[in-house]
Amino acid sequence: MTTWSESIFDQPDIPEDLEQLELQVTNNYHATVTRTGKRWTATVHDLPDGHVIRVQGATWREATDIAMECVFDLLNPDPGTSGFSFTPADPEAAAARKAVLDARVARLHAEQAERDATRKAARTLIDKGWTTRDIGSVLGLSHQRISQIVPRATR
Repeated sequence: MTTWSESIFDQPDIPEDLEQLELQVTNNYHATVTRTGKRWTATVHDLPDGHVIRVQGATWREATDIAMECVFDLLNPDPGTSGFSFTPADPEAAAARKAVLDARVARLHAEQAERDATRKAARTLIDKGWTTRDIGSVLGLSHQRISQIVPRATR
């Protein structure tokens, strides 16, 4: 059974070179999504040749899926080269969504900082001759997890 303290190591690390990664996305499309009654309208802006795509769906997901399909049908871009962002047209809803996305990014960075600090602490204690059981007790992890995250160097 994985404890809450250990579950953070079940998540992948954020790549150190994340900012430098070259993405294959060459076309970014932005759309606003508006709720009118029981329907959602997605409007894709700034398309080539002044095109604007406006579609409706019964749900947010349906409207955004249809909008993406229409962009693909209109422009026929190479697979894997297009990115989409969908934002609520209502500024208050957009701000609320952004706050959630910002909090998620902050959580990912905080979790990475915890993994890094735990690995560094475990490495320091291993180098001081501590056992993995004692390190696990001090850091609130199992000795198996300590062995997994900071394997002892073979001599």
